[in-house]
Amino acid sequence: MTVPVPARPSRPVVALLAIGLLLAILALDTLRSPAVDLFDAPPPIAFGSGVAPGGAHCSGG
Repeated sequence: MTVPVPARPSRPVVALLAIGLLLAILALDTLRSPAVDLFDAPPPIAFGSGVAPGGAHCSGG
């Protein structure tokens, strides 16, 4: 007596599941994260601005 092998999902199905999972994680993260205060955020590029880094391993503090 042979045991039937279950069919594997096709590539498009796996791709859609992966995209759906990524979108679900992104939506959950967006809903649970606080809003960004643009006036309190550091500048995205701070070359020569005098703003010292803080909280990272390279800042020494």
